[in-house]
Amino acid sequence: MIFPENMGEYLSIDETSLSNGEIYTIVTNKAAKGRKHCLVAMIKGTVSDFVSDHINRISMSKRKLVKEITADLSESMKKIVLKSFPCAILTIDRFHVQKIALECLQQMRVDYRWQVIENENQTIKTLKEKGETYTPTILNNGDSLKQLLARSRYLLFKSRDKWTPSQQLRARTLFFLYPDLEKAYNLVHKLRMIYSHAKEENVLKCLSDWFDDVEKSGFKYFSAFLQTLKNRYPDIINYFKFKNTNAGAESFNAKIKKFRAKLNGVNDRTFFLFRIAKIWA
Repeated sequence: MIFPENMGEYLSIDETSLSNGEIYTIVTNKAAKGRKHCLVAMIKGTVSDFVSDHINRISMSKRKLVKEITADLSESMKKIVLKSFPCAILTIDRFHVQKIALECLQQMRVDYRWQVIENENQTIKTLKEKGETYTPTILNNGDSLKQLLARSRYLLFKSRDKWTPSQQLRARTLFFLYPDLEKAYNLVHKLRMIYSHAKEENVLKCLSDWFDDVEKSGFKYFSAFLQTLKNRYPDIINYFKFKNTNAGAESFNAKIKKFRAKLNGVNDRTFFLFRIAKIWA
């Protein structure tokens, strides 16, 4: 589905699933704020050549008016933008970058938890062979070590100033036992602050310092993430020109999923797409 009349200067591109894993590429106009006339294109699949061929049915004069398109880190989305919008800059959404940084932190926590589980199982086995009973050590906040790592998941998503008193105690215990988790948490927080406060003129310096901190940490998940950022460095820097995010596209995807849930799934795909067009195009 292509709707050239809904084109604007600032667009978002993302993908969503309708049913049975069917993926659609969706282009939306930021100016419409997720309401009527926000849908520019909805095309089945994410193959860049196929999607671009359909978007290119819109006249070049209209496509050249586009100044910026926000997207996630998907390479296929980048290729679509390059092929179909020659005058637009591609901006990597800040929340996708921060999300991956958080996933690196959470993966470190999960690794520590599996180590504790493995050690605990080995201890139980050894004590059982001796005819003894295993009693887990209870920490000062009332958690066992395994519980501490499991229950720390949500506090690691939040800034320190938003922790509850019980989360503050749990965090102090966690960071005392696992100082690397505190270092990783600080890396995530520093990246968040860069996105919140850095200006276009000093962002290169801020990110360069952050890259140095990641390299010094030696954390394997953050090192892999860092390489991804370096590969998409220009697109990430573009965020600081207009400070636009892909939140509109994510919101539109959520509306489609909610609409799909109300209908108990997609039984008639053609009619479902027709209704999407009537509501949002």
